Amino acid sequence: MYRFENRVVLVTGAGRGIGKATAERFAAEGASVALLSNEWNDLEETEKGLLAKGCRVMAIQTDISRSEQVRQAVDRVVEAFGYVDILVNNAGIAWEEPFLDITESHWRRMIDVNLNGMFLVAQAVARQMVVQGNGGVILNMSSTNGIVGEANYAHYNASKGGVVLLTKTMAIELGPYGIRVNAVCPGYIQTPLSDSIDDKEKAAEYVRTKIPLGRRGKVSDVAGVFAFLASEDASFITGESLVVDGGQLCF
Repeated sequence: MYRFENRVVLVTGAGRGIGKATAERFAAEGASVALLSNEWNDLEETEKGLLAKGCRVMAIQTDISRSEQVRQAVDRVVEAFGYVDILVNNAGIAWEEPFLDITESHWRRMIDVNLNGMFLVAQAVARQMVVQGNGGVILNMSSTNGIVGEANYAHYNASKGGVVLLTKTMAIELGPYGIRVNAVCPGYIQTPLSDSIDDKEKAAEYVRTKIPLGRRGKVSDVAGVFAFLASEDASFITGESLVVDGGQLCF
């Protein structure tokens, strides 16, 4: 099924994890895909994999917390593909750290990437969509941590909570231009990032006590939700934060 044929999708954080799976999902459904990440080795590997499958793809190393790099990246995508239809604003960072131990530099870095970077990419792409005049879809990566608190993640939680309200406000302001804006809020998803934070014993205990479906989410679970929200099946959905957590927030 080629729901996104002749569509151009820009995915940030596309080098690995959810971003990589999402880029692969859109490419499999016919989209041309622009890959952005600050980690070139991972990004190049994703690009090579998609090119080998005959997909139309380009990779741009970009630090999304730097406004000039973001503007240049969006310009390059438009130069190569002509336009941008869909943004999957996925890039982010995370680590555990007790609230009393968080340094100002750590706080700023988390906010710079997870919230400021989200804003910079969304604004640059939204401006391009307005110029194009054909509407568009912007999907921001939040988290269940943007809805409820969790110990040792104060900076991460604050950044993801900010994304939820950024999304709602964008939906209000961009709706008249035909641009839909939604957030996705994954729970405990197995990714290289989550594996670097939690050992197997801790992960198993969390699944047993916190997730009714009895497993961690897969990156494909989240990629599928991004694809749904970008599709015509979600044409009357905007300003929402869709939770993908196996029932975790039911407790």
